[in-house]
Amino acid sequence: MADKSYKRDIDRKKVQKLAEHTIGFLTGAAVSGMIYLGDRMGLYQALDGAGPMTSEDLALKTGLHERWLREWLEGQATAGLIDYIGNRQFELSPEAALVFANENSPAFLAGGFCSLPQQIGVLEKLPKSFKTGLGLPYDAFGAEGARGIERFLAPWFQAHLVPKALPALDGVVPKLEAGAAVADVGCGAGVALLKIAQAYPHTDCHGYDISKHALARAEENKAKAGVTNVTFHDANGDAIPDDKRFDFITTFDCLHDMANPTPVIQAIYNALKPEGTWLIADIHSLATFEENLADNLLAPLLYGFSVMCCMSSSMSEPNGEGLGTLGFTEPVARKMVGGVGFSRFKRHDFDNPINAYYEVRP
Repeated sequence: MADKSYKRDIDRKKVQKLAEHTIGFLTGAAVSGMIYLGDRMGLYQALDGAGPMTSEDLALKTGLHERWLREWLEGQATAGLIDYIGNRQFELSPEAALVFANENSPAFLAGGFCSLPQQIGVLEKLPKSFKTGLGLPYDAFGAEGARGIERFLAPWFQAHLVPKALPALDGVVPKLEAGAAVADVGCGAGVALLKIAQAYPHTDCHGYDISKHALARAEENKAKAGVTNVTFHDANGDAIPDDKRFDFITTFDCLHDMANPTPVIQAIYNALKPEGTWLIADIHSLATFEENLADNLLAPLLYGFSVMCCMSSSMSEPNGEGLGTLGFTEPVARKMVGGVGFSRFKRHDFDNPINAYYEVRP
């Protein structure tokens, strides 16, 4: 209970400023819902390249109700996401199309909103986690949760993994071209691994994950890609082998989510050839909370993700390590990989404001 004997003077200007600041978050939540609807119903794609359109034009093109579309269009314009031309006409700029309509664009972000209902739905379950300490596994978000993660991460894989990231790793591309054994631990929907398999058809690629929803998506994506050099494994019963068979191993945005990452890091060490390479991609976080508070503009977003998803997953088993979204900092990464025997560690910058990348070797 609050100590009522402890009194402070109230600065009314600070109250007003904080209230306005808080309204901004409520506005963001409402606009996020509208982005979800625009993506879900294909409205951005319908606007893309169509020139100025009225709500009647958009209704005719999509078969949706004009009045609802008018409200959505006006809201998007007030949020600054689409342009109002005048005379009741709206237009999606070519720049906005890269963010909201074009899934092949490195700037595409609308896919990250597709699991918004599942993320919001989890909030009702989290008070119990605050009491018990146990969080929710990734599969608590269902199939659409796996799809949301896939669509959020895919643009970077498509634009940067093969042409930029892999060539920057010492000696990796010649091995891939010759037919390397590759593993992606925490492969999710398999987007990264399938990109490697397509670019280097002589490789023998294996993906490991514990999410049934992600693995189902991976198999669907494999069928669409038409590759034959990829095998996906349910790591619950088919873990990565410890016989040092792999030339190249990747982990993309998953170590901080794991309840027990240390045994996984040990398993990766045991699976990697002595001359092999491990590429880690994980959230870019500064070394201390104080540094993130002062200098990490994404920290509020990442802490929110952590409570709803990442830390929750990392606390979903008794005695989970609970790293959370910002917990796998570079000092933590160096300590954890060094603790199992890795001796070489190099940081890379691959043009991603969210992630840090580490090249690790035995």
